[in-house]
Amino acid sequence: MATYGYCRVSTLKQANEGESLDVQRRQIEGYALMHDFGTVEYVVEEGVSGSVPLADRPAGGAMIANIKAGDIVIAPKLDRMFRSALDALNVVEELKARGVKLHLLDLGGDIAGNGLSKLFLTIAAAFAEAERDRIRERIGQVKADQKARGRYLGGKVPFGFRRGETGELVEVPSEQEAIREMAALRAQGKALRAIAEEMQAKGFRISHEGVAGVLRAGAAA
Repeated sequence: MATYGYCRVSTLKQANEGESLDVQRRQIEGYALMHDFGTVEYVVEEGVSGSVPLADRPAGGAMIANIKAGDIVIAPKLDRMFRSALDALNVVEELKARGVKLHLLDLGGDIAGNGLSKLFLTIAAAFAEAERDRIRERIGQVKADQKARGRYLGGKVPFGFRRGETGELVEVPSEQEAIREMAALRAQGKALRAIAEEMQAKGFRISHEGVAGVLRAGAAA
């Protein structure tokens, strides 16, 4: 029988500082000692988001591949292992079928072998997933607000603009004129490659794919 202690931090900064990992290790060590589970082999996931399924994480995936019947997996909290209700239930069912015990300390211990704990796991995992969705919604609202105020949200700055000192997009007059010219040429029936070549001859670094993107953006505006 082997006992695995699963620890995870979602950012490399947390991993480098080590404080969160140390706390998780101490919690697992105390629990294993109390239940006489023997020496704990720690599985440490550094800088990996909880939204990544356990089997797809570097350390978590290796652990799932190596565990055998009679082994024990301990994690300090549900959200260290799972953020998706579906992933949680799939892993619990797999571990149960393989004869592996899963102990989540914040849910009272053995999840795979306790019907009431499994019910609680389903509810708790669903709430964890809902909280992640709420976080995504809040981030989306912030981005929408930034976009509405003309703030640059990252990625490649679109043709016709430059990034301002406070993060807003500022029009580049020469490129804006080029956009109007591209739209006029397209309306005349010119091909994208021909438009791109004409713009390049005037000193603008833009491909035919870039022309197509500019025209799509203009049509959507």
